[in-house]
Amino acid sequence: MKKQFFYAAFIFFFGLIFQTGCGTAQSAAEKKAKAAEIGQKINDFEFTFKATYAYPTGYRSIYLSPYYYLKVSKDAVVAYLPYYGRAYTAPMDPTEGGIKFTSTDFEYEVNKGKREGNWQVRIKTHDTDREIILYLDIWGNGSARLDVTDPNRQAISFQGDIEMKKG
Repeated sequence: MKKQFFYAAFIFFFGLIFQTGCGTAQSAAEKKAKAAEIGQKINDFEFTFKATYAYPTGYRSIYLSPYYYLKVSKDAVVAYLPYYGRAYTAPMDPTEGGIKFTSTDFEYEVNKGKREGNWQVRIKTHDTDREIILYLDIWGNGSARLDVTDPNRQAISFQGDIEMKKG
């Protein structure tokens, strides 16, 4: 009797796990459509990178609250990101910590990634108090990695997702 109950419970849970796993998969057409939409937004300068993890040089990864972003549009690049690591020069105003700027004079370059459906974006600011270079590796599923190079600080990376602008 106990054996039959064990087998019935095993089959039930296995079926439940199998059914749940199959229900969440995207079809190949949905993945391709999402990658095409992301590629179009990248080429049109209309996307937002939402950071979820920070990877400071030489330190452990840090989970971030959902408020940190990098917005890219045709007329401006707006960064509101935290900074962890060694700064070679500190700001005079303590509220100016982190990576916070709005740039309207910048270079924007998009290249194909190593695989189909991946992109590499390079943004170089010219109107900030120092030249900041942003490298984005973007994958077709919407996830991305941002590397920030600042001459006054150690490099830092962020992991997150691409969020499309509405409308």
